[in-house]
Amino acid sequence: MRRLDFWRADWFLGVVVALVVLAASGRDLIQSLERKAYDLGVQATTRVPSDRIAVIAIDESSIANIGRWPWSREVHARMVDTLAGAKVKIVVHTTFFFEPQVDAGLGYIGKLLELYRNIPETNAPPPGFDQLGALLTEAEQALNTDRKLAEALARSGNVLLPMLFQGLVEPQGAPDPKRPLPDYILGNSLTLKLPGGDPLTLPGSGPIYPIPELGVGAAAIGHLNASSDVDGAVRAEPLLVRHYDRYFPSLALMTAAKSLNLQVTDIRPQLGEAVQLGRLTIRTDPELRMNTFFYADRENRPAFAVDSFFDVYSGKIPAAKFQDRIVLIGATAAGLGTAQVTPISPATAPVLTLAHTVSSILGEHFFVTPEWGVAAEKAVFLVVALYLILLLPRLRAAVAGLLSLALGVALIVAHFALMVTQLMWLQLMAPLALLAVGYAALITKRFLVTERGKEKSDIESAQSNRMLGLAYQGQGQLDTAFDSFRKLPIDDGVMDLLYNLALDFERKRQFNKAESVFRYMADYNPKFRDLEARLTRAKAMSETVMLGAGGGHPGGTLILPGGGVEKPMLGRYQVEKELGKGAMGVVYQGKDPKIGRVVAIKTLALAQEFEPDELKDVKERFFREAETAGRLTHPNIVTIYDAGEEHDLAYIAMEFLKGKDLTPFNKPGNLLPLDRALSITARVAEALAYAHKNNVVHRDIKPANIMYEPTTDSVKVTDFGIARITDSSKTKTGMVLGTPSYMSPEQLAGRKIEGSSDLFSLGVTFYQLACGRLPFEGESMAQLMFKIANEPHADIRTHNAQLPACVAAIVNKALAKDPGQRYQDGEQMAKALQLCLQSLPGVRKAAQPAPAAGA
Repeated sequence: MRRLDFWRADWFLGVVVALVVLAASGRDLIQSLERKAYDLGVQATTRVPSDRIAVIAIDESSIANIGRWPWSREVHARMVDTLAGAKVKIVVHTTFFFEPQVDAGLGYIGKLLELYRNIPETNAPPPGFDQLGALLTEAEQALNTDRKLAEALARSGNVLLPMLFQGLVEPQGAPDPKRPLPDYILGNSLTLKLPGGDPLTLPGSGPIYPIPELGVGAAAIGHLNASSDVDGAVRAEPLLVRHYDRYFPSLALMTAAKSLNLQVTDIRPQLGEAVQLGRLTIRTDPELRMNTFFYADRENRPAFAVDSFFDVYSGKIPAAKFQDRIVLIGATAAGLGTAQVTPISPATAPVLTLAHTVSSILGEHFFVTPEWGVAAEKAVFLVVALYLILLLPRLRAAVAGLLSLALGVALIVAHFALMVTQLMWLQLMAPLALLAVGYAALITKRFLVTERGKEKSDIESAQSNRMLGLAYQGQGQLDTAFDSFRKLPIDDGVMDLLYNLALDFERKRQFNKAESVFRYMADYNPKFRDLEARLTRAKAMSETVMLGAGGGHPGGTLILPGGGVEKPMLGRYQVEKELGKGAMGVVYQGKDPKIGRVVAIKTLALAQEFEPDELKDVKERFFREAETAGRLTHPNIVTIYDAGEEHDLAYIAMEFLKGKDLTPFNKPGNLLPLDRALSITARVAEALAYAHKNNVVHRDIKPANIMYEPTTDSVKVTDFGIARITDSSKTKTGMVLGTPSYMSPEQLAGRKIEGSSDLFSLGVTFYQLACGRLPFEGESMAQLMFKIANEPHADIRTHNAQLPACVAAIVNKALAKDPGQRYQDGEQMAKALQLCLQSLPGVRKAAQPAPAAGA
């Protein structure tokens, strides 16, 4: 690619998309997506609202029955008195009483009353003069509804009223000394004088508040300003609004405080983080706004009980229902107030929003962006950007689609999981939008530019692939040839090429690969030549010879399509039948046709078990281990004859044994006689002594790896195939091999393994042969390994009290945690076993194991 053409690269498009989305992340579109996702998260989250909150709605029914709005304040006074008589905890009246309510006749009555009071007294007032004064006084009292409401507020003592800031903007200039805020308003605020001011908390200007006659009688006053988001929805409650150096709590916050018998002085803001209300900590954003929890309706019932004002006013609903509750009074009728858009409804009455907010505060139900949230959001955005720039351009279309879908689902799940379970809000829609836009842009570009160019290139290179395939086939690189042929549009000519390739695989006895080629051909034309018969034969041969699959035919023979008989071969050995599965793979009985020797063949399909980059090293280690095991010549160690590899299958040919392993003899009820167990263990100890002198550690001594023929009383240790050379120049400490129940503590810990580890495993085996139980048992693998490494073994005589003391002594020394406390070599352990055997009553001297040749 030329330097000036970098802008055509996929990664450059990813960079451009990431920068564009990053620039747009603060704009209305992305923020609207964030808020929409927030709303869905709120709707999916379930919390139980406070049952102490009740709403009395000024609804259409109340307007129809009581009269046009605004009502006489005498109506509100009567409602306050009714609720006070019912011993309501708090009444929150959200109606704005910002101006006096003056009846049309009240002014005239006031003038007449003033004139009456200024008439000079005479000795003989005219008839009816006193009655006139009483009538005027009664009329003035009846028409002065503000006074009636003020008296009701004073009698109740638990009514909260709202105030309002005309704008949530910084007030201009300094406070007007000629128009100071009244004391009943200042008494419901906090003073915080901060050096340098407070640039974060929402400011408020132009406060308007209840008239003095009503404000003085209110139990508390709080602002009722709502803070809307970019889409006009109300989601957050400004708990405090700053007016110069005064902080005014919201009506919801004051309601929660009064319900807890707290005062305004008990509200302690932690600027930029939270508001402390008594023992409640209300987490906020930097502007001291709480993300309100909006409660969903439950079982087709609203989250909060809502009763009609008129029903309570008229007594249809008993006021006693509201005893000890927080009662919110507000308008729900259309035209009486501006409905608010909230996460749960496009038209929520402000009094209901207030109910949700108060419940959120009291229940500490609110959504929080944690301190690490902003950093996490940026990190997620960066991860998605790097995915689009570095990884996505390297993926095929199908893989890219699946991976991008998985990443998008992960972002959505993370968003909802945090909201639903932790009430945490992380803004992940910008990364999600980046993922969607970036994926669409890159895939579109790839289709328009790369894929079409690739299609053209594939057509032009068809002949090249044909020639390459033939060249690789001629060089014997059949796998590479198959890869080249598969790139060709398949037709009868390509079928001929594939057929010949499959025959070459058969000639190399790689029947599984021949089967793959025949199957590929059958997808195009299953009737091609003798393809059906060839496929059947390749499948059968693959199942018989590819021993790692665990298949095989009885007797090791295969009936060919022509009726002949053919035995599969591994190297120079004919495979007769399957014997079972050993430590390294499937075990087969085989025969060397040249000398007629019957052998056991242990196999391992290395290519199926290891990645290509590991395979070379694994093969070298496999044959090195086979060579090491082949150097061992001992009457109690299985003899290794040969090792080799055939069509990705490694094998070791070894002495064929007629006996069985010791596994059946370690169960209670089927134990060998003690003298036999001692004799067998002594011979295994001698075999290990010989191996250790030759720098070979077995690493997996257990009953399954000790073969025993009761008729001839012969013992053979097998599976030295997993041993490693332990001479000082090639000492390794590596991964744990073997069976956990028989491992030594140092083997479990991954430390250097020496001969004493095999003697520990032999001690476990002897323990099990003697009593039918393992010395260490656990309910889980972790518990078992812990016991082996840290806890003493169970006393063997607790399982069988008849065992002689010498058996317990041998076990205790062999199972010592410290290798230095164990038998120092196998000969030492064998002598201890022989002495114990000789001490048994009635043991014939002939039953003692003879010294091993070559030991």
